[in-house]
Amino acid sequence: MAVREIIRMGNPILATISHPIKSDDVGTLPGIIQDMIDTMRAAKGVGLAAPQIGLNIRVLVFEIPASRQTDSDRETLIGPQVLINPRIIQFSEEVEFEWEGCLSIPDIRGEVPRHSSIEYDAIDAEGNNLRRNAFGFHARVVQHELDHLDGILYPERMSNLRQFGFVDELEEN
Repeated sequence: MAVREIIRMGNPILATISHPIKSDDVGTLPGIIQDMIDTMRAAKGVGLAAPQIGLNIRVLVFEIPASRQTDSDRETLIGPQVLINPRIIQFSEEVEFEWEGCLSIPDIRGEVPRHSSIEYDAIDAEGNNLRRNAFGFHARVVQHELDHLDGILYPERMSNLRQFGFVDELEEN
């Protein structure tokens, strides 16, 4: 398919709540989904939400590297994952602070608090309902990408902007 341009922070689409996909429209998404996967991989990302390519719809893709997968991830996360109309049903009270980046905010990282585990549901690329428990990095990626669908960028989740900066500056200091 095609690698699409990733829009960056400041574009109003990234601050807009995305529209749900009607169940009858899931069959129209394969081209968009493949473009999203191709774009995510070309940019060396682990996730991409439709608003990042200018589409105001509730679709996201992600692919957790094997080195970041838990044992339960290895059983369920084979290849790129597609979530249509995802929502978090439940989340842990425990919060972890980890560094995040974003393809829409290139070359910048920030330390972001996220729930350490979540339960989410969605529709997959074939139109099937799915429900999963996610822990650690998997939970973090889903929360990050789902935020995009709600018009939220990770700096808005940060509690300490002293832990926010350009990658090369952070690595030097």
